[in-house]
Amino acid sequence: MNVKNCRKCRRLFNYVSGPQLCPACVEALEAKFQEVKEYVRANPNLASIQDVAKACDVEPQQINQWIREERLTFGDDSPMGVTCESCGAMIKTGRFCEKCKSDLAKGLISAAGLDKKADPEVKKAAREAARMRFLDGRK
Repeated sequence: MNVKNCRKCRRLFNYVSGPQLCPACVEALEAKFQEVKEYVRANPNLASIQDVAKACDVEPQQINQWIREERLTFGDDSPMGVTCESCGAMIKTGRFCEKCKSDLAKGLISAAGLDKKADPEVKKAAREAARMRFLDGRK
């Protein structure tokens, strides 16, 4: 059994996985998330994350975490957002903009060697090996 202290209230609890928060603090945090989500829905043209944090009594870092986790997102017409961790462009949710996501995916594909075309000779040899053979000399 893995017993830890809650990072928020310091109570002991049986830790299984995820954030090191007791079930009561996780439930309270989820309630705050729902409150923030409803506030953002009701006020789509908010000026900043700090305004939301002040109105809902939540730390701005927590709101940024929800945005980075893609749990909280803003509409395209909303002035709110966060910066891409790679290029610094303004995005509405997540960690990277679409261009940086694409570049990262291409880099991973290249590093894994999945972007190389199969050698035509290897393909022909494989095709030849898979053909049915007859004993009387037919092809």
